Amino acid sequence: MHTATKMDAEPTHAVSTTRSSFDYDVDDDDSDRDRLGPTGDDTTHNGTSATADSQQPTETRPSLDGGHHGLGLSMIDEADTSELQRIATALSHRRKRRHARNNEDEDEGGDDNDDPALDPSSEAFDLTKWLQDFVSQLTDKGINASHTGVAFRDLDVFGSGAELQLQHTVHTMLLAPFRPDNLRAVFWPRRTQTKKTKKHILHGFNGLLRSGEILAVLGRPGSGCTTLLKAMCGELHGLQLADTSVVHYNGIPQRKMLREFGGEVIYNQEVDKHFPHLTVGQTIEFAASVRTPSVRIQDMSRAEYCRYIARVFMAVFGLSHVYNTKVGNDFIRGVSGGERKRVSIAEMMVAGSPLCAWDNSTRGLDSASALRFAQALRLSSKIGTHAHAVAMYQASQAIYDLFDKTTVLYEGRQIYFGPADRAQAFFERQGWLCPPRQTTGDFLTSITNPMERVAQPGMADRVPRTPDDFEQRWRASAEFAALRAEMDAYDAEFRPGGHTKGSMKDNPVLATLRAAKQTKQARHVRPKSPYMISIGMQVWFNTRRAYQRIWNNISATATNTLANLVLALIIGSIFYGNDADATSSFAAKGAMLFMAILLNTLAAISEIASLYAQRPIVEKHASYAFYHPATEAAAGIVADIPVKFVIAVVFNLLVYFMAGLRRAPAQFFVFFLVSYISTFVMSAVFRTLAALTKTVSQAMALAGVMILALIIYTGYVIAVPQMHPWFSWIRWINPIYYAFEILVANEFHGRDFACSAVVPPYSPAVGASWICAVSGAVAGRATVSGDAFIETTYGYSYDHVWRNFGILLGFLFFFMAVYFAAVELNSSVTSTAEALVFQHGRVPSHLRHLRRGSKTKADDEELVAVKGGAAPAGAGNDNEPTTAGAIEPQRDLFTWQNVVYDIHVKGGQRRLLDHVSGWVKPGTLTALMGASGAGKTTLLDTLAQRTSIGVVTGDMFVNGRPFGADFQRETGYVQQQDLHLDTATVRESLQFSAMLRRPKSVSAREKNEFVEEVIRMLGMQAYADAVVGIPGEGLNVEQRKLLTIGVELVAKPKLLLFLDEPTSGLDSQSAWAICVFLRKLADAGQAVLCTIHQPNAMLFQQFDRLLFLAAGGQTVYFGDVGKNSRTLLDYFEANGARPCDAMENPAEYMLELVAEGATNSNNGRDWPSVWKASDECKAVTAEIAQICSSSSSSSRSAGKDDEAGTGSNNDGSGSGPGSEFAMPLTSQIWVVTHRIFQQYWRMPAYVIAKVVLGMASGLFIGFTFFHAESTQAGMRDVLYAVFMVTTIFTTLVQQIQPLFVTQRALYEVRERPSKAYSWKAFLFANIVVELPYQVLTGIVTFASFYYPVVSVQSADRQGLVLLFTIQLFVYASAFAHMSIVVMPDAESAGALVILLTMMTTIFSGVLQPRTMLPAFWSFMYRVSPFTYWIAGIVATVLHERPVECSATETLVFDPPPGMTCRQYLAPMLTAAAEAAGTLQNPDDTAACRYCTLSVADQFLATVDIVWAERWRNWGIIWAFVVFDIAMAVLLYYVFRVRKWSWREWRAKRKEKVV
Repeated sequence: MHTATKMDAEPTHAVSTTRSSFDYDVDDDDSDRDRLGPTGDDTTHNGTSATADSQQPTETRPSLDGGHHGLGLSMIDEADTSELQRIATALSHRRKRRHARNNEDEDEGGDDNDDPALDPSSEAFDLTKWLQDFVSQLTDKGINASHTGVAFRDLDVFGSGAELQLQHTVHTMLLAPFRPDNLRAVFWPRRTQTKKTKKHILHGFNGLLRSGEILAVLGRPGSGCTTLLKAMCGELHGLQLADTSVVHYNGIPQRKMLREFGGEVIYNQEVDKHFPHLTVGQTIEFAASVRTPSVRIQDMSRAEYCRYIARVFMAVFGLSHVYNTKVGNDFIRGVSGGERKRVSIAEMMVAGSPLCAWDNSTRGLDSASALRFAQALRLSSKIGTHAHAVAMYQASQAIYDLFDKTTVLYEGRQIYFGPADRAQAFFERQGWLCPPRQTTGDFLTSITNPMERVAQPGMADRVPRTPDDFEQRWRASAEFAALRAEMDAYDAEFRPGGHTKGSMKDNPVLATLRAAKQTKQARHVRPKSPYMISIGMQVWFNTRRAYQRIWNNISATATNTLANLVLALIIGSIFYGNDADATSSFAAKGAMLFMAILLNTLAAISEIASLYAQRPIVEKHASYAFYHPATEAAAGIVADIPVKFVIAVVFNLLVYFMAGLRRAPAQFFVFFLVSYISTFVMSAVFRTLAALTKTVSQAMALAGVMILALIIYTGYVIAVPQMHPWFSWIRWINPIYYAFEILVANEFHGRDFACSAVVPPYSPAVGASWICAVSGAVAGRATVSGDAFIETTYGYSYDHVWRNFGILLGFLFFFMAVYFAAVELNSSVTSTAEALVFQHGRVPSHLRHLRRGSKTKADDEELVAVKGGAAPAGAGNDNEPTTAGAIEPQRDLFTWQNVVYDIHVKGGQRRLLDHVSGWVKPGTLTALMGASGAGKTTLLDTLAQRTSIGVVTGDMFVNGRPFGADFQRETGYVQQQDLHLDTATVRESLQFSAMLRRPKSVSAREKNEFVEEVIRMLGMQAYADAVVGIPGEGLNVEQRKLLTIGVELVAKPKLLLFLDEPTSGLDSQSAWAICVFLRKLADAGQAVLCTIHQPNAMLFQQFDRLLFLAAGGQTVYFGDVGKNSRTLLDYFEANGARPCDAMENPAEYMLELVAEGATNSNNGRDWPSVWKASDECKAVTAEIAQICSSSSSSSRSAGKDDEAGTGSNNDGSGSGPGSEFAMPLTSQIWVVTHRIFQQYWRMPAYVIAKVVLGMASGLFIGFTFFHAESTQAGMRDVLYAVFMVTTIFTTLVQQIQPLFVTQRALYEVRERPSKAYSWKAFLFANIVVELPYQVLTGIVTFASFYYPVVSVQSADRQGLVLLFTIQLFVYASAFAHMSIVVMPDAESAGALVILLTMMTTIFSGVLQPRTMLPAFWSFMYRVSPFTYWIAGIVATVLHERPVECSATETLVFDPPPGMTCRQYLAPMLTAAAEAAGTLQNPDDTAACRYCTLSVADQFLATVDIVWAERWRNWGIIWAFVVFDIAMAVLLYYVFRVRKWSWREWRAKRKEKVV
């Protein structure tokens, strides 16, 4: 719910360091500036491009200020104008000081100092002239403009991928061995498609964009606009140009241009990608810093110039007030969406590229901000002679009039390219009609929509119809001939030698570009490098930015440090108090060093996710030629040095001294140094893994397998002597192995440890006839050499310490080099074609040819719509218009009066809605409008009862009475976000909604029939069986929006239908089609309340009534719109507003009036106050009272019918009138569980990953501990084999959690507010559906690890181990749900899972037995589920297994003279009884060989494992499973249903006390 507004921090303006300019590339030719009048308008007007002077176009350009003085200031609000004047003042003062200091009369402007237009304190100050003067200063410094244009001839662009794909399921995965093509398609779908097809996206395009021109690229989604922009800028990743295609920039071939001048031609993508924790000021200043020229005006320092430029651009785009505010993203609070879009625009403008392509950059902007953007491009083209190509949807006429040229695209065909002011006439001559008040941009786009375009009377049979027809008309036109002639002249001017490579040697344009670039480049930059600054400077600026990111998100670093502090305290306390100088500490020391090195090194795995989060941003900056991606990678490592040092100090200091490690300076610093360096080594390893892969899931899967190998082959879990040859080589490529050997040798070298136990334990000891009971002991010696112990046990030597350290450094430098290379080479995103996805056997007959790779006219990178499909919503077609006859007329009236909504913010209360009143009647279409931030969505959420915070007051009635618990399910709410289950088909999504949201009294057959009726109404027949999918592989934007509407319609809302921005992100034709459909719904009796984002004049006429809000949620107007908006306009004009022009858009007219009133500009009025005092407001209040009175009295009799079960509120669910849900809980559980089972079946990648993880891990563990012997080491191998199975527990849990988060988001955002089904059904279904797959994975894992390690045992033992293994996976599922239900995302839950799992693992009794734990931690041993799970399996496997010690494990000593070994040890063997070991040579009189164990149960006793407790342990694990599920339910209810909050609870307690 979008109710909370942003609290933007005010910037701190430093006048002395501010800076500015639209460009630092300016021309030394002032001819263009000489033609500019005081307002910046051209003094000539000829409507065509001048071919004589290719550098300076002279076509008409509309005024940017509508006739007001000052071209730039008119598009900037008051606050930002003041900021620009402060900047200009600072620059003017600096300039005057330099003149006074140099005592020169004519320097850098000379007489211009006396020009009042350049004086910020003068009333005649002109921003445009000031910017022109700034450009002239750059010219005087020798920084000349790069007049770059682009020409493309016969441009054919191809992409990979089929237009239609098939959905893969577990079934296709099972058949894969029999059909190899299926296996390739499951694992490498894109590669398979690439081999099969090559899509022809753009067909023979021609065009010329000169320096200083702006091109509008128009077309519907799927027409190829994005592909054209990418092709113009060389963003060809995943795309391919035909050999005959020619693209050049003033004669320079595209390949050479991109290689040597990459930053001169850049593409701005539609999606905003920024570092969320950087402030807006830091983001823009960084962009300025990497593009700052080496020569700067007024001898400014680089830092001054950067701040100056950033301030100006921020003021121009209305960002000055958010200078210190974080940019943010969907998860991190920051600036608003519109402001974030403006940050993207400003960042690219700062780059100062002479040729820019903008892909739908006005998406999310209101009309005023979009116009400001277009005006900024116009200003840039005038002053900086830049060229811009812009693709945008729903452009107003004011925006369109700013363009010089226009190209129109129709399904990959070019049907016009030429002057913007001649495009409309071109198509009107073909016979097409432009309706009144339709903007030129909308008219041109509508030409490509068969359902919207209208032929002139008598021309229906003569106009072109298909894309091919339009293309033929275009190529036969005089306009096309003029374009080719202009291109020929352009080629003749810039490519006199033709297209040969040899002609480039003496190309003057190339020489000029190189000279201009080298003038701006810093020292030590390669002449042919596209970058402005050197490698060292790139690393410096990136490092500074990295520290800014760390500081702005210091809580994350502090949390990480705190987590390491807690872990250090826990681990240190576990081993605290051990006798550090006795042999009894050997096991503890090894375990502690093992855990220490693992925690130091494996923590770096979290860097994989962070690297993938920043990869899109780095890729964007690389395309802008800001810096080498490798320099950002290097900066990240440099920035980590102090952070990792602080964490290392906190962790290692505590662990080292609490655990009682060697108290010697040399040994401590070796420990610290190795741990610290190992952290960077593993960081480089995981960063390399992230850089070499394409998706985060690939990287995490590989990292999971890698971690398992690293842990096992460190040398602790399985010692070197016990390693099998087929896997023992892994240790040589394992950095942790070398680090662990250093730490162990460092701790044990040169030390003698006192014996803690001797054999035989006689007192006093007899001569040398005894030995210490540890490996490496010498008979008759009271101490054990540390070096001998580690040599015997681990195969380690102190001689390897510094050799290993050198190897660690080698690993570090090697992986860093690979990392830098991989980042540099793998920093581009491949463009992929969008495609519909169908189920096997469900492909419509008219689309089957697409599966075979046949070419169609609809080929396009962006095209998803089905060829020959039904008409868009409500648009109908030529033969059978769409109707809404299936909608039953409504009779309920919804009213609201004096609705006030307050939320608590820092420092007090904020009012979002201020006494809003209104109503919605059946059969009416009501629009809810307002400027950005006015509270449109907030009001919609409030009326729909979807607010979760704050306090709402006021009256909301249905038929004059308060509504009940069924209100939400009796209304439909079409959200702005199109949220659907991506594996379901369109038909299944609609059926699911109908099944649960219509009462049980309606049969399933009736529900499904109505679903088919809605599919027909919405025109979705052609893709009803298509899978929803994800963006790029599934439905397109329009189809998703129609599905969102359909999901609400199939529920048959009885009261009204809410819609939040249903046209957002759509082109004007799709927006028109949806509004026409809403109009038909209203005509059929449906009550509709819809927020709308600045509609055009034609679309606005579809609405009956309007509720217009101003900032703060205040009402500006509520009433009828009237024919041609006359009722609405009469109200404003009667209250002092200027008359609305006949060709003016009423919606934009109102927004302008309200904006003027809010800023008191142009004598604007306070329209909310005008409304409160108006007769219309009083009439609304009276009407609401009359509606409530008449509806209440007429509904009393209806209420009696309701009680009898015949009223409108009876849902037939068996729960009585007014029930919360339409269907009973059992039906909900059945339907929801069926859907999720269906979803899992259609996610073979998820199922395969789960099973493969279990199988691969099991096999790896099994063959690592293959055929564990009956020695003491064999017993330990069995214990650690079982222990290592638990290490995949975390991965199992983290596989489940992201999927649950996706399900929860869909449920909580759309399905729960709609009262589709209960949270109980949601939890039950999600928990149950996981179980079959977890059981299957458990069986596979059991077979993979059990038999290689243990071989075949009795059936009862095999069965019990199988039950334990299955139980682990079931427990993982329960634990996953318990740990995720209240967490906001999988990342946060992942940190919790790692902590809890680590605690469970540490206290399981394997690394440190219970008897060795401090008393305080004994409870953790008892509450760790792994304690019981490991004990149960190990006891089952090892019970009564005889032990035969190996040679290294056997204790050898001589008996006293005259005694046999039996005689000497008889007292010990008799006393020990069952605990006695095995004497291997009882009759010998020398070299007695004694094994301390005789049966495995003796080994089990040392680790607190008892055979008799195996079934008890199995039952205890089930108790943990039940507990976790119960906690999941309880936590979800408390925190997600009741939404309990500690802060709110404390606040209520304080209120009670007061």
